[in-house]
Amino acid sequence: MESVQGTAGLKRELRRAVLTIGNFDGLHVGHRAIMRTVVARARDLGGEAVVYTFEPHPRKVLRPDQPPQLLTTLDQKIDLLDGMGVDVAIFEPFDREFAAMEPESFVREYIHRQIRPMEVYVGYDFRFGRDREGSMRLLTEMGPRLGFSVTIIPEVTIDGRDVNSTRIRELLSQGDVRETQRLLGRPFCTRGIIVEGRRRGRTLGFPTANIAPQNEVLPGAGVYAGYARFVDDGDPVRGEEFPAVTNVGWRPTFDDDMGFVAEAHLIDFEGDLYGRRIDLSFEHRLRSERKFAGPEELKTQIRKDVAEARRWLRFQ
Repeated sequence: MESVQGTAGLKRELRRAVLTIGNFDGLHVGHRAIMRTVVARARDLGGEAVVYTFEPHPRKVLRPDQPPQLLTTLDQKIDLLDGMGVDVAIFEPFDREFAAMEPESFVREYIHRQIRPMEVYVGYDFRFGRDREGSMRLLTEMGPRLGFSVTIIPEVTIDGRDVNSTRIRELLSQGDVRETQRLLGRPFCTRGIIVEGRRRGRTLGFPTANIAPQNEVLPGAGVYAGYARFVDDGDPVRGEEFPAVTNVGWRPTFDDDMGFVAEAHLIDFEGDLYGRRIDLSFEHRLRSERKFAGPEELKTQIRKDVAEARRWLRFQ
């Protein structure tokens, strides 16, 4: 996939572009429905599937006092879009000057003049331009005049409720990673760098990788089963993964001052991981985090957690 920093970064004319526009935080099943349509139409037309999005997220600029906690990093979003078959992703730099643009100017100057799509597909709640004044009606009126069709993709619901990033964040805060997976269409992952910790896991016989997360969201405190997948070059190689037991929380048994952390024990792995980047998936909540009487009681529980994680991951 070709990743471009803004329409100003386009160095060529896009070929029969089929376009979607939005923020796409999390790339959940609602977003995936849009991507499937865009990619399929691009293939039918012999064109390119194009995503036009914004960096940073508009609310981080317009509401810095209440910024959203994003579900995906920029790198994760690029990887996910690539995996969905998108050909070109345009990340438009978003600032207050851009936000003040008249909706008509945005459509004419950026969408039509720079991208020149044949077809545009947007979600049912898409708004654009200054103060989100741009409506679906305006887009569907302007599109045919400028030479592109506009199709609105209806909302995707699960259990009678709209799928959106806010709902997913709420589920994650409750530690409900199974329901989160239904809404995302994949397990939730945090991407981060393995950093040096207090080495307490090593003394217990279960060395852990302490993650400095790049994501802005972690699941609620608890112990989870999932996988650690390497996303950079090294040994283990990029793409290799290991089953993992991950503790998220405050480490109450040790009363230390490390804050809210994520640390993963990679099952059946031995080696030095400091500095490596991994995606850590959360696929099943094993238990809540709790304080133990001491290291020996904690060690016994970790042994049980690892055994349960092995059984659970083996049969998925």
